[in-house]
Amino acid sequence: PGWDEVLCGPGVIFQGGPVATDSALAVAGLRSDGGGGGDEDPVGFRRLFGRTGIIDLDTPAEILVPALGRMRVFAGYAGWGAGQLEAEVEEGSWYVLPAEPSDLFADTPERLWARVLRRQPGELAWVSTAPLDPTMN
Repeated sequence: PGWDEVLCGPGVIFQGGPVATDSALAVAGLRSDGGGGGDEDPVGFRRLFGRTGIIDLDTPAEILVPALGRMRVFAGYAGWGAGQLEAEVEEGSWYVLPAEPSDLFADTPERLWARVLRRQPGELAWVSTAPLDPTMN
């Protein structure tokens, strides 16, 4: 309650995880006009990059909502042990690709993976056409 005017579609809580799926995290973008809050970030907003940051959902919505443009809520988060993610990237288990500003709050988040891959050069663009369920290939 109270956050609905800044939540961007679709109207769901996105599944994060697999860690702590009983808790929620919110990612939000500050309004381009700053929401009238001056040069400092609003209380309850921790900037990650540009105008994008993490929201403390324990902050009363009426404090933050005037400064926010868009927001998405995720249940759970992913976590790695020390050096685990770096090792997985080095062995080729992850595609590490540049993001575009529109990616985080895309109107069709279910198509984001394919859209990001399609704009890559070479073989990665081809991977964008693979089915989500490899057994359906």
